[in-house]
Amino acid sequence: MTTILIIDDDDQLRKSFARLLTKEGHSVQTAASGEAGVHLFKEQPPDLVILDVRLPGMSGLEAFQAIHEMDHRVPVIIMTAYGTTETAIEATKMGAFDFVLKPFEVPEMLTTIQQALDAAHFMRTTVAVDAEPGETGTDAIIGRSPAMQKVYKAIGRVSATDATVLIRGESGTGKELAARAIFQHSLRANRPFLVINCVAIPDTLLESELFGYEKGAFTGATHRRVGKIEQASGGTVFLDEIGDMPLNLQAKMLRLLQEKSVVRLGGRETIPVDVRIIAATNRDLETLITQGQFREDLYYRLKVITIWLPPMGERKEDIALLCEHFLVRFAKSLGIDYPGMDPDALSALEQRAWPGNVRELANTLQKTLIFNRGAPISVNDILHAVGQETPAPMLSHEAPSTEEAMRQWVRGQLLGHAKGNLFEMCMDHFAGLLISEALNITDGNRSRAAKLLGVSRPTLHAKIEKFDLKIQTSVKSDSPINRPPFNTL
Repeated sequence: MTTILIIDDDDQLRKSFARLLTKEGHSVQTAASGEAGVHLFKEQPPDLVILDVRLPGMSGLEAFQAIHEMDHRVPVIIMTAYGTTETAIEATKMGAFDFVLKPFEVPEMLTTIQQALDAAHFMRTTVAVDAEPGETGTDAIIGRSPAMQKVYKAIGRVSATDATVLIRGESGTGKELAARAIFQHSLRANRPFLVINCVAIPDTLLESELFGYEKGAFTGATHRRVGKIEQASGGTVFLDEIGDMPLNLQAKMLRLLQEKSVVRLGGRETIPVDVRIIAATNRDLETLITQGQFREDLYYRLKVITIWLPPMGERKEDIALLCEHFLVRFAKSLGIDYPGMDPDALSALEQRAWPGNVRELANTLQKTLIFNRGAPISVNDILHAVGQETPAPMLSHEAPSTEEAMRQWVRGQLLGHAKGNLFEMCMDHFAGLLISEALNITDGNRSRAAKLLGVSRPTLHAKIEKFDLKIQTSVKSDSPINRPPFNTL
């Protein structure tokens, strides 16, 4: 249960607000003055503070400064009347999570509160990297495979820098966890960490959310508002799904990265900001560039450091560790003993396609435990959880024709209850095969390989980097390739 501290000298508002938040499932503390609020914070730090600007004795701004000095990671929402918005804006610039005008709309306020609590969780909950299954909380990156070892090394090397990071990978591979791990091991770990999902916010609102706006910038803009980028100055902003950002905002993001400044919507003033940008996407940015949907100059500004998170098909040796981790976690939440798993059940999981990657595996295991009621997990339990009566066909151990092998592999993906980005995933695997063979045939000569494939050399280079292909020379064209085309994922 989360704890919220309300500091306001209005008795009626304080009591009604406390009742509302209690009904929402929060534990609530209240104080009628800044001094009392600071004392409560010192005695038992809450998860969130909601603070009025005008208070008797110690002002709200002074109380905010005292709270902020004790713990930067506890978000503070400033409440203010219309006459004191400039003070609230100054507090936001100093690190307050947001400010809300009185009187406020309850649904909007509850949304802001939830966003602040999510931000607090991101900042305060450690993401364990290279964790041991069963020894961590819910936020952990699990895996011992060579592919995951590369990820750990990359996180370690980039964390201590201020370099912009682009995290790439399919949906469900853990891009947000990697971003949080980078933040928590960075020099900005005690500063704000804000998450902006570029898909979840409508295009018409995303610009004002990121960059803020001036009074009168549009209908309903009755006051100046500080954007999330400006608000997080000194900290880190994680832009999730940046491949879906509208083109007009990409130009503003490029300016931020180049000049370290923003301009509010409807404003002319250039405002310097000091933020580190971590971005993530599951989209093929190179293709989007050729289609005119993503700016090439922004692409190169973002990918100062690129971290690729591998899909489950490239780290199948981690499935046993992941299963142990999730079963321990979900068994604890359900209040049952760790059930264990039959070897055949684990084998079925290792042979199955996981287009949803780690997220889909976790959801499957959670569903299995709910229906299994604590007995050891069997093959039938797994099949029931994924909606299958019989196992998906696997590749024959015989040597079928090339076309039949391809058909069997595709059939295995389609019948493996695949969903989501299956088409894109399969295209990526075949593209990896095609490029590998072109490089083999041309003895590693990229220019000749690009000509053979009918693509530009920069496009070929981007694909080699994306698929992490190892270029071999003096290799016959019929030799084994680095990336198996018929991986069962």
